Amino acid sequence: MPQPAYRRPRDRRAAVYPYLAAALVVALVAAVAVAANALRGPAPAAGTPAAAPAAPGGPAQWVAAWTSMPQLTEPANMPPPPFTQDDGVLRDATLRQTVRLAVPGERLRFRFSNAFGGAELPITRAAVALPAGGRAGVDGIVPGSSRPLTFGGRTGATVPVGAQVVSDPVRLDAAPGANLTVTLYLADGQASTAVTSHPGSRTTSYLLAGDHTGATALPGATATDHWYFLSGVEAQAPARTRAAVVLGDSLSDGRGSTTNGNDRWPDVLNDRLRGPGAPPAAVVNQAAGGNRVLDDGLGPNALARLDRDVLAVSGARWLLVFEGINDIGTAPATEAAQRATGDELLAAYDQIVTRAHAQGIRVYGATLTPFGGSAPYDDPAGLREATRQRVNDWIRSSGRFDAVVDFDAATRDPAHPRALLPALDTGDHLHLNPEGYALLARTVPLRLFR
Repeated sequence: MPQPAYRRPRDRRAAVYPYLAAALVVALVAAVAVAANALRGPAPAAGTPAAAPAAPGGPAQWVAAWTSMPQLTEPANMPPPPFTQDDGVLRDATLRQTVRLAVPGERLRFRFSNAFGGAELPITRAAVALPAGGRAGVDGIVPGSSRPLTFGGRTGATVPVGAQVVSDPVRLDAAPGANLTVTLYLADGQASTAVTSHPGSRTTSYLLAGDHTGATALPGATATDHWYFLSGVEAQAPARTRAAVVLGDSLSDGRGSTTNGNDRWPDVLNDRLRGPGAPPAAVVNQAAGGNRVLDDGLGPNALARLDRDVLAVSGARWLLVFEGINDIGTAPATEAAQRATGDELLAAYDQIVTRAHAQGIRVYGATLTPFGGSAPYDDPAGLREATRQRVNDWIRSSGRFDAVVDFDAATRDPAHPRALLPALDTGDHLHLNPEGYALLARTVPLRLFR
């Protein structure tokens, strides 16, 4: 019988190649899907608004769009009666406040501070909305615009003593320069009369008994020109967008500006940054009336609050330091005291620059504006004026700052260089009127933010 033709044994590896290739394709597709989900982030918790698409101009990042410097509330600035009791504040009360955004954002998140609270701060409910007419300092909101704020998917949050909380992102299409309304309801109030606020809001807030978080208006509410608990708003903005932080006192906090007018000089500078060809930047205001560089006054001194109010600000790229007048003006008018104050101020500025540079933040120094004729700051012998001149000379010539903004030269009276131009003076010979603040804003070169 003829033998069958010889057949070469089949390679077992070849037999499994098609299956191996298919398995690899499946694994690759799964890996890509996992990576994509990781880039998107975890799925939002129940009740959390859906994520908005990334902003144009590159991957989006969180950037500070509004800030207020937290400080301990003085007795005169506490919530008005009946919202302050012997053992606490805002029990079963609604608080409605408006703030102005420096940059746009389809996704926003909100910071609430209990930095100086004497007890935990229990927020029962919170919401953001568009204010009626788009105006600052109003109690009404646009019907249908209210969005609940959540905290890890929960409707409320308890802020420990000395801490802050950040809300989940919420989608609300807000243009740059737009006002927002933030409403809080505290069922139990805060069980302390040590309360965190920003008294120099220059913006009217409203208080009303009961839960009116989503109400379109608050008839009968009590008005007060202070902010409480709310310390920041962040916007998800294009990657090129950065924040410029103002470290200052009442001249940046806006003493002399228009209540509900948003015409402090940082506000006006933000308006300039929205012009054609302007760099994508937000100016956020971390100033407080009475604040000092060296010693605590109204709020912690600038050196003590630098980490919280500047270095920890989301997207901070630039720092503009315009502070020191209160240090000079409250130091005794003696040669020894003024010499020591000048020495310590220069050393403090050097420290601020060093610490900011370590975080990649450029630092701009603003010269101190005149206070000639101001009681009680101006002294007959001119010792405080001599310290102001010495400090300004150092700011201009030391080379420590990345740039200098000469507010002194812009606002002084050529006929009386130790005094403000009369047209810019509120009358106290220290603070500026809205025209003066607009001039400060025009003095800042926009190229500093490129």
